[in-house]
Amino acid sequence: MGQGLENVRRIYLEGIAGGNAREAVMKYTGHRYTQHSTGVGDGAEGFLAFFEPFVERNPKREIEIKRIFEDGRWVFCSAYQSLNDGAAQWVTMDMFYTDADGLILEHWDTIAAYVADTAAGTDMVGGATKPDPSTDTEVSKAVVLEYTKQVRQEGDISKLDQFVSADLVQHAATIKAGPAGLAAWLASDDAGAYEMLFNIMGQGDFVVTYSKRHAHGKDIAVFDLYRVADGKIVEHWMNEEEISPREAWGNSGKF
Repeated sequence: MGQGLENVRRIYLEGIAGGNAREAVMKYTGHRYTQHSTGVGDGAEGFLAFFEPFVERNPKREIEIKRIFEDGRWVFCSAYQSLNDGAAQWVTMDMFYTDADGLILEHWDTIAAYVADTAAGTDMVGGATKPDPSTDTEVSKAVVLEYTKQVRQEGDISKLDQFVSADLVQHAATIKAGPAGLAAWLASDDAGAYEMLFNIMGQGDFVVTYSKRHAHGKDIAVFDLYRVADGKIVEHWMNEEEISPREAWGNSGKF
């Protein structure tokens, strides 16, 4: 486990869940903290301006990190949050860039409501939790990259079976089970147009992409998390957030 991954874990569990936002942001961020969560300002003071009132508003914070992995200086983390005895439940996916010492320099995220009754009937945050270190990361990333290019960006759904297992386990809240469910969603107006792949990172059999798509007249920031086995995608999670109008941003934006 790298220091960057450990620092991400600590800022989540000590700073947010534990309510020690000031101590955590000072300890685990570097010479800058560039923020892309649009409701939060840049730097330590931006973090504190958001999270100190958040802690006061939400005295009961149950936060469980469901998946966390690293790719060089990049760290991905996904968490489930239950606030005030379940009054609000959220799923977050976060991406961080760290310096050579593992201190956090930059942060991107999407935040979505937890959906108990998903289209596929699976748990939105269930499934495999840890990357398989015996799997070649670069092979896994290559599969996902080609799927993203050929199926998502170019829209060639006929190639789906080249990249997706017949036993696909689907966790995305709005996509029905299996390859057929994924194909139907990709062909729908809900999927819209896949406009930009911002980053791809992975560890072992886990690969995540951070992207922008446009659907129903809205720009959407989306993390797609995949698990790859035997050269095909066997499990999929998706977390997305509508991008708010520019005048509402507290920083330079989602990307």
